[in-house]
Amino acid sequence: MLDSGNTFSYTQLLLDNETIRMIRRALKGIEISDISLAVDLFKKVGPGGHFLAEQHTIDHMHREQARSDFFNRQVRDSWEKSAGEDAATRAGKRAREILQDYQSEPLDRDVQQRLSEIVAAGEK
Repeated sequence: MLDSGNTFSYTQLLLDNETIRMIRRALKGIEISDISLAVDLFKKVGPGGHFLAEQHTIDHMHREQARSDFFNRQVRDSWEKSAGEDAATRAGKRAREILQDYQSEPLDRDVQQRLSEIVAAGEK
């Protein structure tokens, strides 16, 4: 919200929402269990091996990481080759898509009536 609420940025709303979602995910912490620790996988891969190609690692990485639709984590060369759009540009495009495709659901008659009463009371 900008200028005391007189100006609003849908792009900023999406960026803020994404940031809050990622913070909430970080605050949730990482699950620690026999399954998440994958002790059996440690034994299977062994010293000098790596876990990145293991399905268990891939499954848990996607669940445990806070991945973003807007903030790009590629190295600069890869980022530039894939359009090189910053987070605001990507969020702005998504905001326009949402606004273009959005279909509001009509309010229930009771809600419409109550809102009309509130507005009428405020006009007195």
